[in-house]
Amino acid sequence: MLWRVIRNPIDALPHGVFTAPLVHVEALGRQRFYILEPSLIQEALVGNADALTKGPELRRTLGAVLGDGLLTADGAHWRWQRQSAAPIFRHERLLGFLPAMLAAAAETRDRWLTKPDGSVIDIGHEMMHTTFDIIVETMLSGRANIDAARAERAITDFLESTGWVFALSLLNAPSWMPYPGKGRTNAAARYLRGAIGRIAAAHRAAGSGSGDLVDLLLNAADPETGRTMTDEELTDNLLTFVAAGHETTALGLAWTFDLLSRNPGPAERALAEIEAVTGGGPLLPDHIAKLNYTRQVFQEGMRLYPPAPIIARAVTRPFTLGNRRVPQGSMVYVPIYALHRHTALWDRPNDFDPDRFAPERSKARHRYAYLPFGGGARICIGSAFAMMEGVAILATLLRAVKLTSLADHPPKPRMRLTLRPDKKLMMRVERRKG
Repeated sequence: MLWRVIRNPIDALPHGVFTAPLVHVEALGRQRFYILEPSLIQEALVGNADALTKGPELRRTLGAVLGDGLLTADGAHWRWQRQSAAPIFRHERLLGFLPAMLAAAAETRDRWLTKPDGSVIDIGHEMMHTTFDIIVETMLSGRANIDAARAERAITDFLESTGWVFALSLLNAPSWMPYPGKGRTNAAARYLRGAIGRIAAAHRAAGSGSGDLVDLLLNAADPETGRTMTDEELTDNLLTFVAAGHETTALGLAWTFDLLSRNPGPAERALAEIEAVTGGGPLLPDHIAKLNYTRQVFQEGMRLYPPAPIIARAVTRPFTLGNRRVPQGSMVYVPIYALHRHTALWDRPNDFDPDRFAPERSKARHRYAYLPFGGGARICIGSAFAMMEGVAILATLLRAVKLTSLADHPPKPRMRLTLRPDKKLMMRVERRKG
């Protein structure tokens, strides 16, 4: 089991997660419950949320970079950090971000169009670049003096070693124990925390009042104690949004472009919708909400390849789940990758079919059958931002170019906290005619 966790945690999922409602195993001296029935997932994540924490394994795996920020914190410390960031993700605020999203997507499009027709790109890298630009512009008012290419390499270096860190934490091994890639991991953590820490310090010194994410966090106060964020806590949370926020959306888009390459019918239908909504004119912010099928395409891409493929929680008090007793000290998992391909929940679960997310079919589905952004109180705070961003980028690029995958078969998904392809997604770019 440990070797599978190190190589690819998706391969370590127990037998039955694609067909059974709940799988119970005991491994490494701990009971582990894998929940696949939507009503049981809701019961665990909502009804028993107070009995679940992120657990020491996740904090050890992510703590070197993300510290004790929104993704890793628990309890009151998590609640006040989430309250602090919430205003920037209100609907009316998100609408104001659409011009920046479209501008970043257009910059990527124009860069591609300057290349000779038929040029080859790494779509994963291209989407990382695009979503990084959007995060910097929308969350940091475009004033972050950070090298996007170096930040991407640092995030990759850090994620590559997470399997080792997680496996060692399962064994309660001391944190000083060496593992392959530890030097690169530590260097990546130092670079990312240093770069974001300097941005936080510069904002604090300037007192700009620009109303971006940094200002919101700087001015936030814990309602219970009145304290404000330290520079370290500010760095924790900015890194959570910059690293986790742009990485997940970029991966969702990269997988979706690969799926569209292999399924020309949905690609042509999305393109027809975009042309109908825009009337053949420029893609404007007001158009994004009207691109219903294009949104379904992105939703289906994230069903097959959920960027955050597993929810893991440690149990701090016993509770009953269905007819099973879940003891204190056990672990609860929602393997989203398996949930989204579960034979009891999805017809032809491995096929790419955006019509699954047509309004009537979506209404008929249990809300906890589809969890690309998690669920319960800890659902991703940026879910609406990510959906809006994904549709804007898809629409901008689809109407300008045709992307063709160079691989005969889809790459294998490989979990490194996020769900990355085991090989680069190389695609040929061709201008659309007319």
